[in-house]
Amino acid sequence: MINEDYILDDNEEMNERLIELISKIPVKDLIRNAIAHRRLSYCPYSNFSVGAALLLDNGKIVSGCNIENAAFGPTICAERTAIYKAVSEGYRSFKAIAIVGSPAGDLINQYAFPCGVCRQVMMEFCNPEEFLVIVAKSPKDYKVYALCELLPNGFGPGNLED
Repeated sequence: MINEDYILDDNEEMNERLIELISKIPVKDLIRNAIAHRRLSYCPYSNFSVGAALLLDNGKIVSGCNIENAAFGPTICAERTAIYKAVSEGYRSFKAIAIVGSPAGDLINQYAFPCGVCRQVMMEFCNPEEFLVIVAKSPKDYKVYALCELLPNGFGPGNLED
């Protein structure tokens, strides 16, 4: 059962849609997977480890962690790692992503929201009205957003169509 308190939107219509969408998502499994992949993070420079678990339309979960680089530019976020892994395996349809991040160590004491670049990458492959972004501290402590809430008026492939 999904706790509706985790859906934090003032828009009643959005709340109803999020409740309907989240009821079809294995939220706790995604969060546990993201926590496990957070432990694989390579973050010697920021000391901020992030794990992400991406739910594909077929029910498969593809995970990733952030991977830093001394040159900084080649650094990649956990969310993009998971999405690019999925795309490189031929998948293009996604339902949700769970993100867990905090300073390195076992304690997860904050919600880690996707950066702007990751939000834009999500926009490339996901329906912003239906793709769910779950930010979590634990399987019992999380928040749920539709991508369109985190990237309002986002630019995506649909903008290039006639």
